[in-house]
Amino acid sequence: MQIRPLNIEYLFNNERFINDIFSYFGKGVNPCDVSGFNINGNLETLNEVKTTFNNVLVIPAENQNSVNIFIRKNELPKLLTGKNQADSGFLGKLENAYRNYVEYESKSFTVAGKVYPMNTFYVMGILNVTPDSFSDGGMFYNTGDAVRHGIEMYDAGVDFIDVGGESTRPGAEKVETGEEIRRVIPVIEGILSSRPEAVISIDTTKAKVADLALDVGAKIVNDISGLSFDGRMAEVAAKHDASVVLMHIKGTPQTMQLNPYYDDAIGEIYEFIERQINYAKSYGINNIMVDPGIGFGKRIKDNYEILARLDEFKGLGMPILIGLSRKSFIGKALDIPVENRDFATLVSEQIAVSKGAVIVRTHNYKKLLEAKKINSFVKNPNSAEVANV
Repeated sequence: MQIRPLNIEYLFNNERFINDIFSYFGKGVNPCDVSGFNINGNLETLNEVKTTFNNVLVIPAENQNSVNIFIRKNELPKLLTGKNQADSGFLGKLENAYRNYVEYESKSFTVAGKVYPMNTFYVMGILNVTPDSFSDGGMFYNTGDAVRHGIEMYDAGVDFIDVGGESTRPGAEKVETGEEIRRVIPVIEGILSSRPEAVISIDTTKAKVADLALDVGAKIVNDISGLSFDGRMAEVAAKHDASVVLMHIKGTPQTMQLNPYYDDAIGEIYEFIERQINYAKSYGINNIMVDPGIGFGKRIKDNYEILARLDEFKGLGMPILIGLSRKSFIGKALDIPVENRDFATLVSEQIAVSKGAVIVRTHNYKKLLEAKKINSFVKNPNSAEVANV
């Protein structure tokens, strides 16, 4: 059984829901007064939902195996009072999803023993050691150039540096394990020899590459397959006590954009990530970040729906990582080439942060770091940096 918080403001723009919501709660109801959840399960579970709630609006979902429930926010805590989040039953899972959502910003995550509060966001700079990445392919293919760029990012203030040696753009050719190792290991070693405090993420789907990268000092495994391409990846991450990014992808980089289709994009992505969280935990991996995978087996409209409903992934209880930088969903919608997408990228990244993104993976780290400062000034106008200007 899966229980997912719903973005009520998004659903208030959907005629399929709004008529029923107004009819049940009254036309004066405000989105901020209502909580909603999608509950996916078998017929027995759904019958339990319908019999459990007397003062809750239940609307069948497009997926025959799920329903959407809506309840006034002030009624929900009463319903859940005394319920145990560890309870595997229906109300226990509902309590867990609800608490994960409302307490999201009070949580924290850990990388290499350092605690990162989730009431702000962190910048992950992209370092592609490839000749064919869609945006910066070839710019840092030389080891020396890549190391210098990594040091520049660290010195500028990025929180994480994501090093990858295989392009995952749509249609990209696979890279042999040995070649990927040749590309990334010297770069990781070079950055850490000069800046030992830098936190390196290895962007790979190959357990052998991850193993060697973690051996030389990387702390995060960023796996676009969510540990699903290489059966040894979870074992390797657990062995090194590495943090892991679980991303959703439909297909492979070679096939993912060949007519992708979803009946319920958010539901399918959420279900996959939740399943992979449980899989990772079965290996003892607890430091997990989640990424819905913008551009990885998604239609353009799917990418914008993910961005609009990103906060629903708070229900998983893990920090949300997002990668929007210069991607085609921006370029195609605005009809602009890769080199002109930085401004639209920055706007999209700020929308993502407002909806719960805690780690933002980006090419233009300088602009995002400026945006991060502005965010901090807004939160604390009396900070010395602002007050003494």
